[in-house]
Amino acid sequence: MSNSTERGAATRDQVANQVVGVEAIEIKVTIPDAQIDPALSRYGLTVDNDEERYIYFFDTPGLALFKAGMIARARRIVGDAHDSTVKFRPVIPAEVPASWQEYEGFKLEADASETGMVKSASLTMPVAKGLIKQVVAGDKAIAKLFTKEQEEFLATIGQQHIDYGSLRVLGPLQAHRWKFEDPACPWRMTAELWNRADGDRLLEVSIKVPVVQAAVGIAGFMAFLAEAGAERDLEQQTKTRWALEYHAGLLNQSH
Repeated sequence: MSNSTERGAATRDQVANQVVGVEAIEIKVTIPDAQIDPALSRYGLTVDNDEERYIYFFDTPGLALFKAGMIARARRIVGDAHDSTVKFRPVIPAEVPASWQEYEGFKLEADASETGMVKSASLTMPVAKGLIKQVVAGDKAIAKLFTKEQEEFLATIGQQHIDYGSLRVLGPLQAHRWKFEDPACPWRMTAELWNRADGDRLLEVSIKVPVVQAAVGIAGFMAFLAEAGAERDLEQQTKTRWALEYHAGLLNQSH
């Protein structure tokens, strides 16, 4: 066996070991602001053909939830259903009770980037239209957005409980989302553009692949982006951290 073949097999084995027990793998790359407009133009992605959404996070001014591995968020999707999500990461898939799989909004997945791989478990539940706006306006409590099942989920998976009284609304982030294809890429891509109130933007491009394609997907997607001329964000900012730190900063400035 040649050295290159041996290295390829070793990489596949390494990735396979990292994603044992995971249902799907999402490979994500962030694109810096200077490359966002060329990327959107290349694929004809505009606000006229997107899915518009507003993202709200809920955390303490010191980001206690995020630092404990928890994310609590709600989404208003224009013209579509609204929902709330609780997520915990990292997780060990084998330790996540199989009983959660009976919920349609349950996900056990791995997010991969050039800097590593993080496994997470999340539970998304529908939210009545109008409720998110009422919570943001202060007319309803933040706890109203999350169900008993979601509370139990965090208690079971992350051994954590949320003190809703300590949380603040962080957001909204205006987001645009597209699904598109390129003949040179064997996987359908998703692009999500987040806009902050200060005008800063972050574009994330991702693909989802079956676990058995994890190693090939990571290598192939990165190679495709390089050929397409994408200047990837070497810091690999996650959308969540980028959004939370900004909005937490605003909260702390006002006190």
